[in-house]
Amino acid sequence: MDPKYPSWLKAQGYQDNTCVAQLHRVQRVEQYYGSLDEALETGQFEAIIGELSYSMDDERHARANPSKIPFQGNIRNNLASYKNAAMRYATFAHNPDLEDRSVPNLVTRRGSQECEDTSSAAIETPERQRLALERDMQVALRRDIAQLDPTLEIIDEGAEHSVDSGFIDILCKNRDGDIVVVELKAGKSDSRVIAQTLGYMGDLITENPETPVQGIIVAHDFDKRTIAAARAVAGLKLARYEVAFSFVFEDDFR
Repeated sequence: MDPKYPSWLKAQGYQDNTCVAQLHRVQRVEQYYGSLDEALETGQFEAIIGELSYSMDDERHARANPSKIPFQGNIRNNLASYKNAAMRYATFAHNPDLEDRSVPNLVTRRGSQECEDTSSAAIETPERQRLALERDMQVALRRDIAQLDPTLEIIDEGAEHSVDSGFIDILCKNRDGDIVVVELKAGKSDSRVIAQTLGYMGDLITENPETPVQGIIVAHDFDKRTIAAARAVAGLKLARYEVAFSFVFEDDFR
């Protein structure tokens, strides 16, 4: 494991307990499969991910643990945790950016509800600003997801959930037991976010065919095509966020 990885996890805004869990899982994967850095370099990483995959069909047929990692408890849940951790490490390996970042206070609004988050650092490019704002938005919602929807409960153990289509920003369950994908976009979103979110929802339907899946896309604004497309998809909602600034006078520093 790259020694910079713990700092990278912290820089992404993950809580301490989430960082500890992610590091432990990567260490367990490397204990039984060897260095993930070497696996990424030699093209063996996909094979490892394949062994860490366990579907609902596998569970229904009570298939044995296909991985080298021994553990107790539910096979699908355990392997999903190790797979997610390995995929997140691969994301770090391709994007080991540890620079500090800063955005104004974030206000996420759905109806009259708001949630705020404060972060600090400098933005160098529009792309860095977009990624930083999306991360800060995620941190804000993970602190209190009820500000977006009081019926939601986060179920992804504090880090993005990996599916075949990519990483889901926040994975939730509502009070009816439905799975809810929360996808976050900085700035004005175009209709591509519909396809991205539906891809995540489709992956979850494949993994959990008996559980209804819904989606919420959060952005500063949406183009007309996105709004029209969302109306045609049952279970898909759009929510706008707002950015606000707070100011402190110099006398208040003392």
